[in-house]
Amino acid sequence: MSKKSLVLHMTLHQGYFRHLEGKHKAKNEILFSSISQVYLPLLNMFANLESDGIPFKIGLTISPTLCALLSDPVIQQSYIEWLDSLIILGEAEVKRYSQGSEQYSLAKTYLKNCKRDKRDFVETFNQDILSKFDYYAKRGSVELFATCATNCFLPHYIDMNESICAQVETGLQSHKTFFDVVPEGFWLPDLGYTKGIETILRSYGINYSILDTHGILFSTPLPQNGIFTPVRTANSFAFFARDSETPADITGPLGYMWNPSYRNQDRDIGFDSDMELLSGFLGESRSRVSTGFKYWARSEDQKNNALYNFDKAKECVQQDAKSFLDKKSEKLTKASRMIEAEELSLVCAMDASIFGQVWYEGIDWLESLFRQAADREDIIIEHCTDLAKSQFTLQKVEPFHSAASGTGYGEDLLDSSNDWMMKYIRKSTERMIDLAERFSDDTGLKARALNLAAKDMHLKDFLKV
Repeated sequence: MSKKSLVLHMTLHQGYFRHLEGKHKAKNEILFSSISQVYLPLLNMFANLESDGIPFKIGLTISPTLCALLSDPVIQQSYIEWLDSLIILGEAEVKRYSQGSEQYSLAKTYLKNCKRDKRDFVETFNQDILSKFDYYAKRGSVELFATCATNCFLPHYIDMNESICAQVETGLQSHKTFFDVVPEGFWLPDLGYTKGIETILRSYGINYSILDTHGILFSTPLPQNGIFTPVRTANSFAFFARDSETPADITGPLGYMWNPSYRNQDRDIGFDSDMELLSGFLGESRSRVSTGFKYWARSEDQKNNALYNFDKAKECVQQDAKSFLDKKSEKLTKASRMIEAEELSLVCAMDASIFGQVWYEGIDWLESLFRQAADREDIIIEHCTDLAKSQFTLQKVEPFHSAASGTGYGEDLLDSSNDWMMKYIRKSTERMIDLAERFSDDTGLKARALNLAAKDMHLKDFLKV
């Protein structure tokens, strides 16, 4: 019988917002809430599994812009100050409710979590989250993928190889700077692929990437094993197919995150409470933002104001983790009856923001997934690198143009709302390529000006036009 493997991959990305003062300072809340709700819980999950001797493997893509923000001492200090203001808010919330009430218990738990986040960030991780991810990567539990300098949709620039090379090379340089290795895997933003991208990636020593499902299913020739084994291109660059059902399993209309027992992420005191109660947290901006103090559970009936219950949510997490593993194991078992292969696999690629931010219990669900998988024999969790060891024996195909946006082709990234700027971006890209070729050996002020122009071009690419 075929060996059945499951690959879990998460992308951690953050646009480069560095507003330190004034009315735009509230934009930092996007990053700070991600640190508290996703990155720190993810690292704590790794530590819990490690201390209990539970094996785990997961792939992570940490974008260069996020790496730059997390390594910025000023941002780190701003995050600590943000936590301090959140702790003050939490103490006010505890005082606001009478002891013994359900809101009092929830407020006390959230306050405890805020204090734990500050302790972990300052003392446990020494304000250096990236080095801890690197620690687990070196232990083989985490496989780190590189990605582009910005969240650029590469197919829009396929006729400008220099532009794509700049995106890829800058992303690899960033990865090498923060993690001291050149990775084998590369994450394509929005999984955007068109013919020719694999040639550029291969030239930088990258071995494999992940495509949207139909990018593999519509390959020429048709893949013999469908999405259940990786394939390779003419230059032996390997591609894995993303399991198209996984996002729906979690965030779809019937997805796990909509369980009525889970926390309602749409109701927050940052929007429900009077401004006077929030003045100490909001500061001068007076802009309402999410605080993380959410007291209500999701509900099938929007009029039902049921309070959130940690114990009920924990029970559902265990059940949903088991349901997910059962579903993927059944899918692989059905495939094994039709496919003759030594090993079949499913690649479940997800955005990390779903876990913790969109779905509050997401990290707990992930931890339960690893714990239950360790006790099962019907399915094993692997890295992409484990499945690409026989890379040169894979079926050779030509993948189809694809993306994880729109209806699968990225067509929603360029439409009548933004196509007006395309000619300007292409013209500026052509001029940047020309300048780089004509002044390749310059130094001093001219080199600084060229570097600044190149940086500006990367930011324009990020517009995805």
